[in-house]
Amino acid sequence: MQIIKRWLGASLLGLLLAGSVQAAGFETRAATSAPELTARDLQGAPRSLADYRGKVVMLNFWASWCPPCLREMPSMERLRLKMAGRPLAIVALDSAETADEVNGFLSRMKLGFPILLDPDGSNTKRWKVFALPTTFMLDADGRVRYVLTGPTEWDEGEALVLIESLLDESPKRGEPGT
Repeated sequence: MQIIKRWLGASLLGLLLAGSVQAAGFETRAATSAPELTARDLQGAPRSLADYRGKVVMLNFWASWCPPCLREMPSMERLRLKMAGRPLAIVALDSAETADEVNGFLSRMKLGFPILLDPDGSNTKRWKVFALPTTFMLDADGRVRYVLTGPTEWDEGEALVLIESLLDESPKRGEPGT
């Protein structure tokens, strides 16, 4: 009986999700408000999610000692270039490292998206990140819509389709309410 209940539950979930875009490995969320995020950028300026309101946000938790994190960074930079002029913000939050450690990494890999620091890991804990990299996709209203634990190629395939779907949901510039 338990097996049948699980199968029915999984089948129902599959039917509910059939109309939505999914990327391999992405966990779909029920459009919940994002947890608080307060961090400083590499210049020491305070940042929060409110800075990116009205944009789709790709919030990536990473560390310079994490090989999978480093492997996906070039695809994040290519995505940034590909999406220039579109309402997408790519934000990388370094977990539990110093600015010197992050700057050492950035001297070897040039990135054009914001890098925020979480030296005490408080944001990492608040967002319940247990593995790196972990990426949260937020819609233009600041709601968590998808989560991916592990790396991916962000500028191609299913990940790009998912990002495009969130951008398509965003209000267009010049429309009422924008």
